[in-house]
Amino acid sequence: MTNKLDDLASHYQQIIAGIGEDPHREGLQDTPVRAAKAMQFLTHGYQQNLETLVNGAVFESTMDEMVVIKDIELYSMCEHHLLPFIGKCHIAYLPQGKVLGLSKFARIVDMYARRYQIQENLTRQIAEAIESVTGAKGVAVVIEAKHMCMMMRGVEKQNSSMKTSMMLGQFRKSQATRTEFLTLIRDH
Repeated sequence: MTNKLDDLASHYQQIIAGIGEDPHREGLQDTPVRAAKAMQFLTHGYQQNLETLVNGAVFESTMDEMVVIKDIELYSMCEHHLLPFIGKCHIAYLPQGKVLGLSKFARIVDMYARRYQIQENLTRQIAEAIESVTGAKGVAVVIEAKHMCMMMRGVEKQNSSMKTSMMLGQFRKSQATRTEFLTLIRDH
């Protein structure tokens, strides 16, 4: 029985041949395996789950003011064209007796980003995951990204970017809380 890597490599070899290239020429001989390994890495979020990733890194705290984590790099793949989108994620939450270890925010972003999807859904997944793990009074997530499907093909607009936001709890209910977050993440 062949493994998943062999299956993926076989498909990449078919794709290379399908576009009219010779998958056996010197420069392409190892490309199917390299591409398969790259795709496994780019989509490793499917092999992760929230509980294992957080690994108990939720700590009791009396902190109840806004916590902001800004400029978390993200790399994801558009589910429509299987092309990358690249950007940054800003997160805020209002703790309610519990705080999450700082590195876990980046790990949560990566776990969901390393799956096929659209940016709108990625934004929601991150916000809902943080809310479920921390029990926060509110969670806010903003993602700014550039999409290769818009830049390399189709309309080919090099300077376009997309911003999405998801506001939960107090960030949705309170204009002042939302405004404070958006002011804190604004580039000066």
